[in-house]
Amino acid sequence: MGKKRVLVVGGTGYLGQHLLQGISEIEGTPYDIAFTHHSFPPQALLQAFPHSIAFRVDLKTGDGFETVSERFGQPDVVVNCAALSVPRACEKDRDAAMAINVPSSLVNWLSSFTESNDTLLIHLSTDQVYEGVKSFYKEEDDAVSVNVYGQSKVAAEKFILEKCSNYAILRSSIIFGPQTVSPVPKSLPIQWIDSVLSKGDKVDFFDDEYRCPVYVKDVVNIILALADRWLSERKKMQLLLNVGGPDRVSRVHMAEAVAQTRGYDTSLIKSVSASSFDRGVRSPADISMDITKLVQTLKISPTPFRDGVRLTLDAEANS
Repeated sequence: MGKKRVLVVGGTGYLGQHLLQGISEIEGTPYDIAFTHHSFPPQALLQAFPHSIAFRVDLKTGDGFETVSERFGQPDVVVNCAALSVPRACEKDRDAAMAINVPSSLVNWLSSFTESNDTLLIHLSTDQVYEGVKSFYKEEDDAVSVNVYGQSKVAAEKFILEKCSNYAILRSSIIFGPQTVSPVPKSLPIQWIDSVLSKGDKVDFFDDEYRCPVYVKDVVNIILALADRWLSERKKMQLLLNVGGPDRVSRVHMAEAVAQTRGYDTSLIKSVSASSFDRGVRSPADISMDITKLVQTLKISPTPFRDGVRLTLDAEANS
């Protein structure tokens, strides 16, 4: 019997690269791996994972999926990490946000296989599906997003629930951790905070928006645990999970954790209200999440925030 096939959609992004790395580190390499990219795969990524197959796919139109069928075949597991995830960009171009973030071309392609029920779709959603008017949202709470990014993710969840037989939807908070094999262009949260505080100048941080940031390697472990369960049991899977860390923190708390880990002067951190800045997009005030279901379902306890910060900064120092 051949190896099981895993397709990472959005393999050149932050989580996608970390997932490829996590799979490559599994002893015995039990999977055949492929990943998609929108424009071109970075050379560093191809060199780091030489046994992975890269496919150019346009998620808006579905162009490229047929080549995946021909050269890779039907995947046993698809992990959809691809998204237009900058809220301001989504606000400016709602049509693009909906076209990319609602995975219609991906789901329609999977449905084209005769045995379409044989594939598990693991889809990355967001904590921004929640309205942000209370603390520690549970999965059964209403998804009432206040911005286009969150609304596109709510639409994606509904589409998957209607069209897919087997899925795991992961409502992820801010994902943080070390830089990727091929550095991503967007600024990473812990590295950015470290960079600005290292200059010794006072910096504004919001004290009234709360999230449950999650360490990237925990997200990878969650995805791999779901894939392993699906491949070993082949039982119907229809899961919706909050994926966050165990700590509810503001941007001030995040900055303090970095400062204390690095030994910076915490007086450089100036607390301000999020309402004092116009970011061109509404942002929910408190989308902290209850992760009880995640812990009970997969027996995984995500890394405390301060420990994740230390691991991130240690990795940066050693890179």
